[in-house]
Amino acid sequence: MRTLFIKLLLALSLFGAVSASASDAHGAHEAPAVEQKAYESQSIGHLLANFAKSTGVYAILFPNPDEMSALGKPMSDFHKGWGRVIMILVAFVLFYLAIAKGFEPLLLLPIGFGGLLSNIPVADIAGPHGFLGVIYQAGLANELFPIIIFMGVGAMTDFGPLLSNPKTALLGGAAQFGIFGTLVGAVALSQYTDLFDFTLQQASAISIIGGADGPTSIYIATKLAPELLGAIAVASYSYMALVPIIQPPIMKALTNAKERKIKMTTLRHVSRMEKLIFPIMVLVLAILVLPDSTPLIGAFAFGNFLKESGVVERLSDTLQNALINIVTIFLGLGVGSKLAADQFLVADTLAILALGLVAFSVGTAAGVIMAKIMNLFPGTKINPLIGSAGVSAVPMAARVSNKVGMEYDRNNMLLMHAMGPNVAGVIGSAVAAGVMISIFA
Repeated sequence: MRTLFIKLLLALSLFGAVSASASDAHGAHEAPAVEQKAYESQSIGHLLANFAKSTGVYAILFPNPDEMSALGKPMSDFHKGWGRVIMILVAFVLFYLAIAKGFEPLLLLPIGFGGLLSNIPVADIAGPHGFLGVIYQAGLANELFPIIIFMGVGAMTDFGPLLSNPKTALLGGAAQFGIFGTLVGAVALSQYTDLFDFTLQQASAISIIGGADGPTSIYIATKLAPELLGAIAVASYSYMALVPIIQPPIMKALTNAKERKIKMTTLRHVSRMEKLIFPIMVLVLAILVLPDSTPLIGAFAFGNFLKESGVVERLSDTLQNALINIVTIFLGLGVGSKLAADQFLVADTLAILALGLVAFSVGTAAGVIMAKIMNLFPGTKINPLIGSAGVSAVPMAARVSNKVGMEYDRNNMLLMHAMGPNVAGVIGSAVAAGVMISIFA
């Protein structure tokens, strides 16, 4: 028996050796012949000249006429040269806003750095094979990153203030007027004047800036107007960062001192069962009425359901911290890849920034005015300052409502009351995006 086993082992070894030899021979046969080119000696001056032509300075001063954009389209000499310099300076402005002013640093820093990298000549970092281009295709072109961000936002959201005072949801709904009002205005201006030339899809993507919701803006831009993604994302996050500067003058202009001092009653306790049922109920309503909004609403409800279940603390913690942080980095770099000079330095960008500011301002005003209208009816009065929080931008808009209220009464805490319209605004902007996608996609 032992002899037979040894013979069998030797036979297998011999068969393996023969197979390996055949494979090597076959591989050697298929290997492409590499032509070894002899090195030709060159003068020091010639080597230095070749090195100089490979530098970024040379590429900016003397643009390559054959260079194509990351989209594979021809570029003008301006976009290849000084346009890149301008966009690099824009990236440094974003660094300044994030670091020195503290405006949305978690997003403006990755976006700014992505913009800086995408405008480096020769390296083609934002091209199809550059790492920024790969990041964009992996998570932005297919809308994955905004959806994951919504999961994290859902896991960080507490619906308690909204459930304890449900009528504040009307303020979140009213603030969406800025989105639809700007859409109608942009389409009218494009059709009847020479100021703008946006299609319905482009106007829809731009108007969502009024919701002050970055992930939703990116999501709808990739769906309806991917060519405007860079400008829309930068405008959206810039206005989110500028909430403490843009909103207070509008809030004060539409209210008087007496209204700003209105104290709201204490919130009732919301049971755990209510918090568990609410995200499922919102998702079911979205499925029945507006299925196009369910990618965002579903991700939001999923994150919130994990949090409120109380039995998957590790998963909820991952969504709130590790996962959302990782995706935020990639989302910012991917958006930054769209800040290449040939895509950002166009006339439409200024129009997008202007229309986005109008949408955001109108949304703020609509929330405040809705609160004033609600106060005309009998019942508990609402401080109109919390209406401005309906534009989303969680929780910064709610903090601004609280801060402005305390300027007139230091004992008037509005923060938890403002969180109601604030989280309603998140859902409202996702619903608005679903409406536009269902109509214009």
